[in-house]
Amino acid sequence: MRELPEPVGDPDTRSATRFMLWLARGQARGLLAATVFGVTTMVATALVPAAIGRAIDSGLDARDPGALMAWTGVVLALGAVQTTTAMLRHRAVARNYLAGAFATVTLTVRKIVQLGNTLPKRLASGEVLSIGVSDADRIGDAMVITGRGVGALAGLVVAGSLLISTIPEAGWVAVAAVPFAAFGIGRLLRPLHSRQQDQRTEQAGLATRASDIIAGLRALRGIGGEDVFLDRYRAQSQATMRAGIRVAMVDALLVGYKALLPGLLVALVVWVGARRAISGAITPGELVAAYGYTAYLLSPFGTLTAMAGKWAKAHVAAERLVRLLNIEPEITDVAGAGQVQLRGRSPQQVVDVESGLTLAPGTFTAVTATDPGDAIAIAHRIGRLSDDGRVLYGEQKLTDLPLDVLRKTIIVATPEDRLFSGTLREQLDPHAGRRQTAGRSRDAAITDAIDVAAAANIVDDLPAGLDSYLHAAGQELSGGQLQRLLLARALITEVPVLVLVEPTTAVDAHTEAEIASRLGPARAGKTTMVVTSSPIVLARADRVVMVCAGRVAAEGTHTELLSTHPEYARTVARDGQ
Repeated sequence: MRELPEPVGDPDTRSATRFMLWLARGQARGLLAATVFGVTTMVATALVPAAIGRAIDSGLDARDPGALMAWTGVVLALGAVQTTTAMLRHRAVARNYLAGAFATVTLTVRKIVQLGNTLPKRLASGEVLSIGVSDADRIGDAMVITGRGVGALAGLVVAGSLLISTIPEAGWVAVAAVPFAAFGIGRLLRPLHSRQQDQRTEQAGLATRASDIIAGLRALRGIGGEDVFLDRYRAQSQATMRAGIRVAMVDALLVGYKALLPGLLVALVVWVGARRAISGAITPGELVAAYGYTAYLLSPFGTLTAMAGKWAKAHVAAERLVRLLNIEPEITDVAGAGQVQLRGRSPQQVVDVESGLTLAPGTFTAVTATDPGDAIAIAHRIGRLSDDGRVLYGEQKLTDLPLDVLRKTIIVATPEDRLFSGTLREQLDPHAGRRQTAGRSRDAAITDAIDVAAAANIVDDLPAGLDSYLHAAGQELSGGQLQRLLLARALITEVPVLVLVEPTTAVDAHTEAEIASRLGPARAGKTTMVVTSSPIVLARADRVVMVCAGRVAAEGTHTELLSTHPEYARTVARDGQ
């Protein structure tokens, strides 16, 4: 099977219906192939009862072996066509499913990457997970059922026309039953759609609660909160189950409706046909054919009913996806930003105008504040994780830099950063795996960064060292171990400007001293800013900046500020206790 194509162009997110139409246009060839094969399959199947009826009348009833063999050959030919096209249809619809689900996952991942730290402010993690898994499956199902549904409609028309020509009374009753059936399905789809939305909301909430429990399991065990959160999860699970039962009730009605109406038609046709055959109005072969047409109607009617249900589910899924796709990132390139380029990789002076902080190129600067939030806000502005103030990089505004250039120039590492599942080497080295030799050629950089972060013992204790697999985003590691590996990952980037927010809060004093003594030399020639109130780290910085009420209040070495700035001394002493 050929590789699945990437979604082309921007999706139409004005509504869920427009998005589904956009997705269908992107798969036009696959949908057309599935439709052609589907129509051929269903029409060939609908013609089989007619051929059997002719074989009975022209062959068996007329005692004509030649006619019997000829019509038997027609039945076999129709069977061969039906089998071949059904196989091709299945191949086409399988590709359509994969393409629809793949496009959904691709668009979701692209949007997640584009939104960055905007995403957790707007959507819960469980909601995003559900979009990428269950919603992708439902949208793929809609692509599958479309070709089959058109084929079912064609088969319904052909079989209905043949039934009318054979037994007009029963045929017209069957035709009249179609709009009645459509009305009944429509009446059931309204509550189904509403209940599916409720179920989808409960599922997203349950996934979010599960991910929160997994992420905070260590903390829950520390405070003895497992039972409380287990009860909450159980209550959410029961609510999700009840929502699923409400959906299943309507689904059951649809299934029963799908079986009841065609079953009544079969009973009607057999009764009317038998009376007409007894009276001589129709032949035995026509009676058998009429029964075959009516029994065949069960299949296309069931497919059309299933199509209505699957499209209802896909519409709910598309609404969720459209909501995600319509979220705009808080940080974007400004007009004209793409025209600005940096010269080389040497760091330039960074000035946070809002606070008055200046980072000289190639220095190790520690920033502490009476309110830690002020220092973190400065870090976010320098890394352009927020646009709350004006920051200069060299002689130009930070907002004039294209985001792709900025993210390669300034990196902000925070305690909220995460490791992903995968080998430790892949998690530490952002270039690992891009080329076959990339991981080996960068081993020295990885080893140096691990040493600076005092994480060599962590790697040594893992069964396969750097090639050990980390499960569940490093949940098997302690808080201190995870913090040191995250620090190593930040150091490996070797960016001109690195901003570290509280990088040593989870390690012991001895390890913190090792990190503080190695950080400056390791970043020689590059600009490093550390947000901290740890005396151990502050004492190793080239320059310490004290921030009060959001503004720089004093700067100097750690020793100088201890003796000249009482507020600094109180802040540091409070942290050291």
